[in-house]
Amino acid sequence: MSEPILQIKDLYKHFPITRGVLFKRTIGEIQAVSGVDLELNKGETLGVVGESGCGKSTLAKLVMMLERPSSGHIFYRGTDIASLSPRALRRVRREIQLVMQDPYSSLNPRMTVGDIVGEPFEIHPEVAPKGQRRKKVQELLDVVGMNPEHINRYPHQFSGGQRQRIGIARALALRPEVIICDEPVSALDVSIQAQVMNLLESLQEELGLAYIFIAHDLSVVRHLADRVAVMYLGKIVEIGTEDQIYERSAHPYTQALLSAVPVPDPAARETKKIIRLEGDPPSPADPPSGCRFRTRCWKAQDICAAKEPELIVREGIDHPAACHFAESRVIVQSHES
Repeated sequence: MSEPILQIKDLYKHFPITRGVLFKRTIGEIQAVSGVDLELNKGETLGVVGESGCGKSTLAKLVMMLERPSSGHIFYRGTDIASLSPRALRRVRREIQLVMQDPYSSLNPRMTVGDIVGEPFEIHPEVAPKGQRRKKVQELLDVVGMNPEHINRYPHQFSGGQRQRIGIARALALRPEVIICDEPVSALDVSIQAQVMNLLESLQEELGLAYIFIAHDLSVVRHLADRVAVMYLGKIVEIGTEDQIYERSAHPYTQALLSAVPVPDPAARETKKIIRLEGDPPSPADPPSGCRFRTRCWKAQDICAAKEPELIVREGIDHPAACHFAESRVIVQSHES
């Protein structure tokens, strides 16, 4: 496999907790992202899944450099973008774009569709001269399945699925190599979700895009992802190919997430075991010692509190998992098997 186009190494983002109004003092910190290592290859889709509050969206903002990391490195094509000046970073941002979660709040209601999709050309005028911009915007709308003649309409005149298509068109305007999709279908109806997912898949095949696809729904990620990283309380606890994660998951947290995915096959549903986690995720301001999942894990023993498990390949499994007692396990067997 060729050199990864995007590499995240030992990435941390901690937000200070302050007290006071005039004289603020730091009394703690929220550990949103802690020691994340990930790689993204050309044309690949890397899924990042986990519960709300586990650090997925913060990770997306860090890769986009909308947030500066506390420490660590983000390499794009061998360049550490976390160390770039604002001017140099602006050039890199052409190559890494973002599709946001909420299609209702991510589009300016006072701007027409043409202005929204064409706004990247104002920031990067070298991509499209002024005389060509209207035509370029219409072409982008056509690519995402929108009527090019609706260029003068406003966001409120479109449905949620259409608005997300407009957001995708805006992300494509600068011809990026990487698109970060931050839960792009979670606010849409199920039938519309499928349409947007199919659009993303066809665009990837046509344009050679690489995606970081963030979601909390494992069934959504499976439709697109080549590899899946499972995140819990700021850390990656398991990573592997689609088959490794969905058919041979090894971390208890991943197994619990998979057990919660609805199964359409009645025969498989009857044999499926639901894993119910006790309690809520701990606060990222005060994570547990050792393994962060141990307070909710049925396998937890003394070593889990004393020693943080490494994200490594362990005996009996074929992909990295951060668990002292990782064990490959099939959660759901299809009716055919």
